[in-house]
Amino acid sequence: MSILSSLTRAYDRLPNAPPFGFSEEKIGFCISLREDGSLAHVIDLRDAGGRGQPKPRPMRVPQPVKRTAGIAPNTFWDKTSYVLGVTAKSGKPTAKQHDAFVKHHLAILDGTGDAGLSALAAFLRSWTPERFAAPVWPEEMKDKNVVFALESERLSNGYLHDRPAAGELWSRRQARKKGEARICLITGEKSPFARLHPAIKGVWGGPTTGGSIVSFNHDAFTSYGHRQGENAPVSEVAAFKYTTVLNRFLKKDSAHRIQIGDASTVFWADASDMKTAGMAENVFAAAFMEPAEKKPRDSADETEKINEEERLAKEIGIRLERIRNGEHLKQIDEDLAAEDVRFFVLGLAPNAARLSVRFYFEGSFGIVTQNYQRFLEDMKIEPPPRDGYPSLWRYLIETAVQRKSENVPSHLAGDWMRAILSGANYPLTLLSTILVRIRADGNINALRAGMLKALLRRNFAKKEVPVALNQKFDDKGYLLGRLFAAYEQAQSGALGGVNATIKDRFYGAASAQPRKVFTVLDRGSAHHLSKLGKDKPGYKVNLEKLIEDIMGKMAPENDPFPAWLSPAEQAFFALGYYHQRKDFFSKKPTETTDIKETDR
Repeated sequence: MSILSSLTRAYDRLPNAPPFGFSEEKIGFCISLREDGSLAHVIDLRDAGGRGQPKPRPMRVPQPVKRTAGIAPNTFWDKTSYVLGVTAKSGKPTAKQHDAFVKHHLAILDGTGDAGLSALAAFLRSWTPERFAAPVWPEEMKDKNVVFALESERLSNGYLHDRPAAGELWSRRQARKKGEARICLITGEKSPFARLHPAIKGVWGGPTTGGSIVSFNHDAFTSYGHRQGENAPVSEVAAFKYTTVLNRFLKKDSAHRIQIGDASTVFWADASDMKTAGMAENVFAAAFMEPAEKKPRDSADETEKINEEERLAKEIGIRLERIRNGEHLKQIDEDLAAEDVRFFVLGLAPNAARLSVRFYFEGSFGIVTQNYQRFLEDMKIEPPPRDGYPSLWRYLIETAVQRKSENVPSHLAGDWMRAILSGANYPLTLLSTILVRIRADGNINALRAGMLKALLRRNFAKKEVPVALNQKFDDKGYLLGRLFAAYEQAQSGALGGVNATIKDRFYGAASAQPRKVFTVLDRGSAHHLSKLGKDKPGYKVNLEKLIEDIMGKMAPENDPFPAWLSPAEQAFFALGYYHQRKDFFSKKPTETTDIKETDR
């Protein structure tokens, strides 16, 4: 099933889905009119609750036009530059926009007998932008989307675009717009095709006006003289459905969205039973998303709602915990394991004139679960991360400069997510990026060590990669990392806190070109051990035994230090360093403790 056809199917199980020709838009203000067209009130519809500026209210209105260029008014609503001819921005053609809005509505409302539509026509005939002034017209209204209402219906939340006469007028206009019929590439049925598809909004980093997945904006993209949507005919209804679903999924508060690097990622399930599909989506979200903050209980109704959410969260958590423990999905929930429970994941990123599909996955939820369990096994590390199972976002910021989401390397997040979902090899750019970040900031934590282990296990390893400290593991990179940690421990034991440890000064060179560094470190460690022996002779003996044990596992040649290490060997170096360093802190050696007693 293609991306667009699976999204079109998802529309049919979308709760409160807008009918064809309508969409949910952010509305800031309402102009309430008397039946003679005079102004009654200007109503601020924005939600003032919460932090920051008041937020516009989502409202179902006639579908907006796609403004690729030029001036094009919406019907029964628009921003103030069109509706009233006023804006807070300089250099905007507000007079032309307002004139287009007035002409458009006077033309379609000509001869109407509806009281509300007649009031709108009378208001537009008499309005002039100079009348926009406080306190009647608030300054913060500028550039917000505006709707109309009759004052007699306003208190019952009735708006002009909801009146039966407005709906009939809008339906007739939609019917007149229908063009030539073509075979739809999604449905396979012959019906009028969409020359321009509705805009897709909410992609992080994309234009606020929205973007497109299907578009043809240059002659080089066309064929056989076809224009725009003729090159890939999709019916008006199918285009409306897939864009409506995407816009709903891409909302900031959507339960179907997760940000993975620069890819705004949406996911959904398709099953014969909607409850099963919903559970699959919830389990996936719990596995990959950041945990949600607990909501305050302000009222009895809110308490009941939150109690239901907590009950569902507990049910989801039990399933997820069993999945993480390695149980087969069929043992956990037979309905979720059924072959007809299909799961879809789509990653979108901005790319000039259209949206770029970073990755797309389609498969049974059972396959998703198996690959997730394999990912967890790859990432398993001892000692583990402090917060249990980190989200993918927490792993990704370890690859970014200054640990900022916007600095996650382009394409890396999408390539990694695709590998996790499909079970393919991880992108090698992940390996090089982590090694660069470790050399830059010297931080080798559980998240980075886990990623390196996963790469070694899936992409390189011909033998088992150790999860925890393994003193019998004889990979040279791993042994060199352990040796480097032992040298650092000798330094800190002898000198205490220093401004720059050997890790700060030599880690990058030691992990890439050991021969240049380890001979120097070996001589320095002899001095540190000598000093350590004066105060802690038992501790010195333990460290000497550890160093001798590691050196004994090196190659027997005269120079055990190779000239250079490959990226995979550098990953083993970091893993060995992490394991040995953490082992020093797991149980502090004493003067009388033999080194074997401190090992795991």
